[in-house]
Amino acid sequence: MLIVIGLFVAASVFAKSQVVPDEMLQAHNMIRRNLGLPPLAWSDRLAARAQEWAQNLLAKGKFLHNSKTPYGENLFEITGAQAQPAEVVRAWASEARDYDYRSNRCKGTCGHYTQIVWRDTKEVGCGVARGINREIWVCEYDPPGNVIGQRPY
Repeated sequence: MLIVIGLFVAASVFAKSQVVPDEMLQAHNMIRRNLGLPPLAWSDRLAARAQEWAQNLLAKGKFLHNSKTPYGENLFEITGAQAQPAEVVRAWASEARDYDYRSNRCKGTCGHYTQIVWRDTKEVGCGVARGINREIWVCEYDPPGNVIGQRPY
């Protein structure tokens, strides 16, 4: 009986977590709207890929981009707490302070922000994996942004 209970607890800790699409999409589109950019559409296809990668990272105890994805990708990690969709997107969008539009350069990190506001990106899908003390968020973007030599908007 103890073995069965132990397995149930472990399974529930790593159970698939779902992102509320409306909240995540709304948070992305608020940032885009402030720049006069067209809204993104939610993609269940991208969300499934993002969820799979988030689960993979959580299970393996890693935090890195998927080198095999053909899409743009943003990652967010938090330990000891749970994040909300708007908080995740705000963290990425806060990189705007490091982006200089005139020179089209970053003074620090700004790739998460520029992916959110990449004019040609049309779709986004996100997933979140939650463990005992760790949470990983992944968003995939199609078409991908951050093309070297091009401005995001």
